[in-house]
Amino acid sequence: MRLIGLDPGLRRTGWGVIDVEGNRLRHVACGVVAIRVQDSLAARLAELFAGLAALLDRYAPDAAAVEESFVNRNAASTLKLGVARGVVLLAPAERGIPVFEYSANLVKKSVVGAGHAEKAQVALMVRRLLPGAVAETDAADALAVAICHAHHAATARAIRPTRGKNKSAAESVVR
Repeated sequence: MRLIGLDPGLRRTGWGVIDVEGNRLRHVACGVVAIRVQDSLAARLAELFAGLAALLDRYAPDAAAVEESFVNRNAASTLKLGVARGVVLLAPAERGIPVFEYSANLVKKSVVGAGHAEKAQVALMVRRLLPGAVAETDAADALAVAICHAHHAATARAIRPTRGKNKSAAESVVR
């Protein structure tokens, strides 16, 4: 299965592509969609969409994992990030690619083991889990989102309810 992780931003959206085979993860590619900040908001969103569309076409992922936005003190910045996040969610969904969302704390906990890990810790663990991955901060964060989804998707598959009548209480909650 091929996954793309996305770390939304209006100036820089990190992306990372990994292949998952059983419990093995392999780094495919990563980078940043950098947007010209001098353009209008609409032009920047169009540029972000076009950049993501090109990545989705090139790498043909089976699923996309997106980091949820956190609310900061500046309402205008939060709103703009939310708009960019909408474009990041739309690009794969528009192509029929399933999109999964994960909080920043869950991503960090899944990759590092602590929900309040520093960015440097996340980048270090990404390099350990994906040998050969050399990623700047935004791309490392996107790879971490993809790793998080790979782990959670594998767990969901392992505990997926059977189709019989004799489901345990734990199995029925998983749906």
